[in-house]
Amino acid sequence: MGLGKAVTDKGAIGPMRIEFIFDTVCPWCFVGLRRLERALARRPAVAAEIVWRPFLLNPDMPEDGIPRATYLERKFGGPARVARMLAGLVEAGRGEGIAFDFDAITRTPNSLHSHRLVRHAGRHGLAVQAVEAILRAYFEQGRDIGDRAVLGDIAIGIGLPREATAAFLAGTEGRSDVFMENAHTHRLSINGVPCFVFETSYGIAGAQDPDILVRMIDLVTEGRLEAPLSRAAMPALAGPGKEGC
Repeated sequence: MGLGKAVTDKGAIGPMRIEFIFDTVCPWCFVGLRRLERALARRPAVAAEIVWRPFLLNPDMPEDGIPRATYLERKFGGPARVARMLAGLVEAGRGEGIAFDFDAITRTPNSLHSHRLVRHAGRHGLAVQAVEAILRAYFEQGRDIGDRAVLGDIAIGIGLPREATAAFLAGTEGRSDVFMENAHTHRLSINGVPCFVFETSYGIAGAQDPDILVRMIDLVTEGRLEAPLSRAAMPALAGPGKEGC
């Protein structure tokens, strides 16, 4: 089941607001998204309003990215450690129906423009499709999602208007919004992704097992049924965050 169905089911309880804090260059975010889909599929009576929140794992990345091998070695150490890490990701992805192809990735991109595209797509009701297409393009096809021409092709593929989207990507609209949301997320003491925030009050970090996410959904649903949830500051997040590679 995809998130599109989770958001649009009629007669469901909700919608339940779920903020998905992620970076488009984070493979664990792709895994976490699939696990969220599985959790929501187990609670068909709960409709979900997914809010996509950008998190920049590499805020100082050059505009055109850097060679993949250079990035991995700088961030994660020698080739043996990188190989072990990627093997674990491939295995986790396989369990979620994701065909990670890390060998196809030649550059680690700057993720700013891909987050801008998600925001732009959201105005057309296509944010879910944009996130899915961007993650698949990068992690399964090795496409450079920092390249605005590549993003333009992705946008057309999900049904966004060609000329308006090309003009948007060529401009600067949305840049400051992404940076401000990224800064706000860090002020909440979120230092890793993916992270899930339910109804602004319940947060959990990491690519959690669907069983854990289902328990969170149930906790929030029970709280909403018994009494309004507190709108106070979100408590400390549970669980370790995962960093992208």
